[in-house]
Amino acid sequence: MYTITVILHLIVCFLMIAAILLQAGKGAEIGAAFGGSSQTVFGSRGPGTFLSKVTVGAAVIFMLTSLSLAILSKRENSLSSVIPITSSEPASAPAAATPPTSEPAPHNSEEHSK
Repeated sequence: MYTITVILHLIVCFLMIAAILLQAGKGAEIGAAFGGSSQTVFGSRGPGTFLSKVTVGAAVIFMLTSLSLAILSKRENSLSSVIPITSSEPASAPAAATPPTSEPAPHNSEEHSK
């Protein structure tokens, strides 16, 4: 599920970039440079072009995939932990250390002569 969402997110990201770069700017008309923009409801361009609708759709899908990736990432991080989960069984007592002896270790003279 996470991989599919990442792939969809990347496709929508590139689609949105292309749709934004293909659009003409709002101030592209010469009349807007001198403050003569019209006072219509939707601006001087009309109700919206196909590219503006694609941009809005891609932006909505981009935000939804971003939110879902954040939720899925949080869920995957909580499932995998660096600290291993131990069972509820009590740990066995460590082996008792043997006290050091006061006798020296046996000395093998043949090893030193080589």
